[in-house]
Amino acid sequence: MRDVLKTEELDIPENVQVSIKARLITVSGPRGTLTKNVRHVDMDIRLLTGKTTKVTLAVWQGGRKHVACLRTIRSLINNMVTGVTKGFQYKMRAVYAHFPINCIIQDGGSAVEIRNFLGEKTVRHVNMLDGVSISESKSQKDELILEGNDIDNVSQSAASIQGICRVRNKDIRKFLDGIYVSDKGTIVTDA
Repeated sequence: MRDVLKTEELDIPENVQVSIKARLITVSGPRGTLTKNVRHVDMDIRLLTGKTTKVTLAVWQGGRKHVACLRTIRSLINNMVTGVTKGFQYKMRAVYAHFPINCIIQDGGSAVEIRNFLGEKTVRHVNMLDGVSISESKSQKDELILEGNDIDNVSQSAASIQGICRVRNKDIRKFLDGIYVSDKGTIVTDA
């Protein structure tokens, strides 16, 4: 069943500028600028400027999967707006039963080195993606804080840290050691 026209709308805050050219979306705000290329999805993306700025997305004669892309692209733009206004912050906790995991921040917060995971001698290195900084929490022991404007880069950096600390050749129900995401939020919290 094809729908003749399906649309989605997104309101843009006043302190954010959005420009759309040939499905290349650029969002700039107080924290910086993000660009995203969505040329792989065939849809109308329009910027309506009046009293308030709006982005309208439209799919003509779209099937079920094609119409589903509307909400996806709307969420992408919404996350970009949140990124340039509030920023994204992921908190990760090191969990261990016996051998304390040792995390060392390197290159001024652009890389992390993990030692003594399950008592292993191997040193694990993870480089943060563009625009992501990592720091140790001042208030909580064994906690890492990842911050950045692009949610994709922040979450992928967190996933890379979690993925490099997988337990191999043991029962993962018993060996629960690792570095896991404990909290997801924004850098600027609403008061």
